[in-house]
Amino acid sequence: MPTTPLTPQITTPFDPFLEPRRADCPWCGSRRLRTRLHAPDPLRHRAGTFAVDACRDCGHVFQNPRLTAEGLAFFHRDFYERQLEEFTDRVRTARAVRRRHRAAARRLSALREPESWLDVGTGHARFPEAAKEFFPYTSFDGLDPTARVEQALLEGRVEEAHRGYLTTPGTAARLRARYDVVSMFHHLAHAPDPRAELRAALTVLRPGGHLVVEVPDPRCAFARLLGRWWLPYGQPRHLHLVPPANLRAELERLGCTVLVTDRADAHVPCDLSAALTLAALHAHPVFRLAAAPVTALASAADHALAPLLRHTPFSNACRIVARKAVR
Repeated sequence: MPTTPLTPQITTPFDPFLEPRRADCPWCGSRRLRTRLHAPDPLRHRAGTFAVDACRDCGHVFQNPRLTAEGLAFFHRDFYERQLEEFTDRVRTARAVRRRHRAAARRLSALREPESWLDVGTGHARFPEAAKEFFPYTSFDGLDPTARVEQALLEGRVEEAHRGYLTTPGTAARLRARYDVVSMFHHLAHAPDPRAELRAALTVLRPGGHLVVEVPDPRCAFARLLGRWWLPYGQPRHLHLVPPANLRAELERLGCTVLVTDRADAHVPCDLSAALTLAALHAHPVFRLAAAPVTALASAADHALAPLLRHTPFSNACRIVARKAVR
């Protein structure tokens, strides 16, 4: 009896680290997407590249396909965190990071001194450590998906350490209305659902409390100029880059009053040096040695140009301060 030949089916290999690719924007639902770039894991623990798409309608930029929970866990493991910190230390010295945290805390000292403050995505809690100089009577707690926050607790930089995200089941409910200020410095880029993270932040804020959110700006001119070597693309760990206009609109939709939108002070002067450092990681070892003095010159240029660039479209970040409604 004749048989009908089976039609071969072409399937995409299953990757436990990546979700299915989505056809619409996770922020506004538009299907008008374009791929901005493909970027590799800079530490080379995963072969291949990660895609970053942009929405033509709202400007939201996101990893597509996105990391799964297993993928996120992999890139938050201790060995990866240590190697990532070694890499970032080449771009920004501990002294420069502390100076930046002190500058942010000084600017925020205009707020009425809070009783309690939660720093979300705190890492080693370097911001709370610096901020205590300006807020000596404030109790600082930290939340982070890595074990670094627990080490920060042991070393006295925070008074309470919480592991995970604000959207981790039970976290927001447990911390409901405990804080006068919640800060998120470059945290939303790592959050699987930025909108849910903002809602959870307002849950743990007291009525009239302040939310401080700092995000990389995907419309920065350096993003177009440097392409996949622009550090804030941060693949594979940056899942979302929320344009400041979208962030403002979302906070207002949630009933907040936006008090400050600051692109100048939020600018991080490292675009050129970070791009060279990233490129060198993927180059021949001979080139890496030759690149060292060039990278030092690029770092000097980053800082020399910063006073000018922070007031132009080359500013790479934005800080928004919003007040939660009293009722």
